[in-house]
Amino acid sequence: MTGAPPRPTPDELRGLFLFEDLDADQLAWVAANGDVVDCPAGSDVSVEGEPADCFFVLLEGTLSMARRVGGTEVETVRTDHRGVYSGAVQFYAGERMTQVYPATVRAVTDCRFLALPAGPFADVFRQWYPMAVHLLEGMFVGNANANELVGQRERLLALGKLTAGLTHELNNPAAAAARATAALRERIAGMRHKLAKLSDGRIPGEMLGELTTLQEDFLARMAPATELGAVERSDREDELGDWLEERDVDRAWDLAGVFVSAGLGPADLDRVAAAVTPSFLAAAVQWLAYAVETETLVGEIADSTARISALVDAAKQYSQMDRTPHQAADLHVGLDATLTMMSGKIGPGVTVVKDYDRSLPPVPAYTGELNQVWTNLVHNALDAMHGAGTLTLRTAVDGARALVEIGDTGPGIPPELRRRVFEPFFTTKPVGQGTGLGLDVSWRIVVTRHGGDLRVQSEPGDTRFQVRLPLEEPTDR
Repeated sequence: MTGAPPRPTPDELRGLFLFEDLDADQLAWVAANGDVVDCPAGSDVSVEGEPADCFFVLLEGTLSMARRVGGTEVETVRTDHRGVYSGAVQFYAGERMTQVYPATVRAVTDCRFLALPAGPFADVFRQWYPMAVHLLEGMFVGNANANELVGQRERLLALGKLTAGLTHELNNPAAAAARATAALRERIAGMRHKLAKLSDGRIPGEMLGELTTLQEDFLARMAPATELGAVERSDREDELGDWLEERDVDRAWDLAGVFVSAGLGPADLDRVAAAVTPSFLAAAVQWLAYAVETETLVGEIADSTARISALVDAAKQYSQMDRTPHQAADLHVGLDATLTMMSGKIGPGVTVVKDYDRSLPPVPAYTGELNQVWTNLVHNALDAMHGAGTLTLRTAVDGARALVEIGDTGPGIPPELRRRVFEPFFTTKPVGQGTGLGLDVSWRIVVTRHGGDLRVQSEPGDTRFQVRLPLEEPTDR
């Protein structure tokens, strides 16, 4: 491509479908401002991402158009149709839109192109077709704004799901801790009262010492106490209740339940009876019962607060609020955090199966955004099963990619709808029950943001959404 480039003639231009309806003056302008450029086979006509300076029209030869997806070049078009165009295809928007080449165009064979300078062509195009420019600008700018609004809306929906799930899950352990704290206050007061009776000077110090030793022994043995079946528990409470009633201990059946829950039986109370005189037995047994109940309530409070801490940690993992946006991520952590945040929506009729490949290495990702994907896919799976079925989360290494598969045993997606599920605002749910945003946003996060792949396989009783993510950082990121 040396020397002064040749110019096309108006008659040559009229033979191209783009220019066939231009008047003589318009054709003359294109002929005077367009260059005919020869490109040998294998050469690049335009390169994706570089500033878009020219609008190209194919005159001869075969071209290919390719986009980079996840570091890999994917051919999208190959054609020899005379008059097809590429390059600065949004030239008419001028400075209102960033002008870069949206794809790489390459000459497959020796090619000849008409090259029009984007800036001057935009100026005359606005004069020739003012209404068309307004319509085109409205379409592209409107779509860009709509996509931004959709993204904001989906983020708000995700935040709402996060807040609702977290509030629901925090309520149970918080309420349990509050109840246990109130009961603990009562038990401590009762224990002080019984201790005052025992230590008012009438019980020998050595007896009180033995009771204290028994108390420590009973409390130490509480942790490994096994869970009893209903029948076995009832039998043990009957046996212990009879033992207490025979010795005229008040609230015999209430105390029996306390001791059985702690794993204690008649043989343990025999030790208490051997340590004190009969006149002090009732007070000693009740004091020990208060001690056992106090330890039980402390354990409940510890479990509840640990549950709250775990939920807060899961929320942090889910939202990634204390992490950098892009990082090497353990996908299993995000999946588990999502299940925790959505546990309130997982009913008793749903079985959760986690089939994790623990050899899966960390994946370079925007973790918070992927958690949004997991939420959308799990939410859809649960909705499809209507409270009964199996939710399966599977991970695996699939070549150079990580595979995350979220499956359900719902009725499936009909074949005519499968190809549309990733379209914006498309939903299979009744009016008012779905926005149609989740899968569209999930697609953009997985495919556009991470250079991955999102697809669905479905038949009645077995629907699987499969997410594939590159295991290595894309070279063009």
